[in-house]
Amino acid sequence: MTTSADLIHTDRDAFETQVRRHTRELQLHCYRMTGSLEESEDLVQETFLRAWRKREQFAGRSTLRAWLYRIATNACLDALDKRPRTATPDGEVLWLQPYPDSLLEAVRASEDGPEDAVVAKETIELTFLTAIQRLQPLPRAVFILRDVLDCSAKETADLLETTVASVNSALQRAHAGLREHLPEPRAQWRPEQEPSAAERELLARYVEAGEQADPEGFVALMHDDVRFWMPPQPGVWEGRDTVLGCWVEGGFGADAFGSMRCVVTRANRQPAVACYVRRPGDAEHRPLAIDVLRIEDGLVREIVTFDGSLFGRFDLPASLPA
Repeated sequence: MTTSADLIHTDRDAFETQVRRHTRELQLHCYRMTGSLEESEDLVQETFLRAWRKREQFAGRSTLRAWLYRIATNACLDALDKRPRTATPDGEVLWLQPYPDSLLEAVRASEDGPEDAVVAKETIELTFLTAIQRLQPLPRAVFILRDVLDCSAKETADLLETTVASVNSALQRAHAGLREHLPEPRAQWRPEQEPSAAERELLARYVEAGEQADPEGFVALMHDDVRFWMPPQPGVWEGRDTVLGCWVEGGFGADAFGSMRCVVTRANRQPAVACYVRRPGDAEHRPLAIDVLRIEDGLVREIVTFDGSLFGRFDLPASLPA
């Protein structure tokens, strides 16, 4: 009798069909490991290449999904070992990129891995991603497998080809690091599951202030201690006056800056605003940046701004008419 394991050993098409069912959740796993959308795409392809080369090692003793997670995790660890990165003294993760919500919606539930554990909102929000990127790679991998994906200590040890004692030790180091980098209880920073009417109104006012080139329009939308940063560029601006002053210094509101149009989108289960700018003499509005917002108590607490080169990943228009 021919089994599915036998088929993926010999039939490339059958192999592709089986493994690509797990593309989106593996990409999300690689994204949590690296903090980079672009790297996560490359690492999924590396995972599939390694899986095909090692297909004879899959004997059906574990699920295909678990076997692929083992390969993906080790591919990530190898990549992080080759390109080690550390946060800045201010805690900036300069390699961080946003993750489109449309990709999160594409993650499929599977028989052996419930979707809610894979895409739980509090484990994809940028606050969380920034914190776990500050962990060393092995504790990060253990934490993701144990606390995010709900793997047992033994399952995690098997995936990482190590001992349960080593897993438990790494998890303790991860928890200690997260207590330092996520000082508040999760309930205080976890976003709501769905945008409220108040949040939608705030976003509309945020868009209006941007399109009207009105720095003062942002004043009532931000906490006094709002935080702004824009990876991969270094620098953190804290405080509403400081942030708005930075924007004005950069040209926002000046005639030479041009006009702006905004489109509301979502990244990392957070509200986001894609900003397009039309410089003097241009015929169209072109991508400028994506602002990913963390909203607390009805006001913007943090703005993480990413380069407009990522618009295509969000299925946003390449330009907007004048």
